[in-house]
Amino acid sequence: MRVLGLDVGEKRIGIAISDPLGWTAQSLKTLERRNIKSDIEEIIKIIEQHKVEKLVVGLPKNMNGTIGESGQKVMNFCNKLLEKINIEIIYEDERLTTMAAEKILIDADISRKKRKGIVDALAATFILQTYLDRNRKL
Repeated sequence: MRVLGLDVGEKRIGIAISDPLGWTAQSLKTLERRNIKSDIEEIIKIIEQHKVEKLVVGLPKNMNGTIGESGQKVMNFCNKLLEKINIEIIYEDERLTTMAAEKILIDADISRKKRKGIVDALAATFILQTYLDRNRKL
């Protein structure tokens, strides 16, 4: 069963996908946001192309665990997606995932310009891998 991971941001959506067994997450791509309609159409194409059965979406929370404006925007995006496709959506706490991804890229000496294009997909990979690790059936 393939699972898709999303890191939904204001300007970009990081996308990661699991292997068919649901053990590992790999970065798939970073989608530059244009508008809600085209963003959702692109996500649906990826879901259909890879026969994805479940979606894990990073939910930005405040450090005290509450859902703020950014979290509400992500949930609104997911609600719009659910109007177009019937798929299970699981929210995964994404606090600090983008910072962790950024740190890895800095440590790897990736230029700021190149980091901008891949940090969101790497954050989506962290989000998805966290979910896969917690839900692995041994």
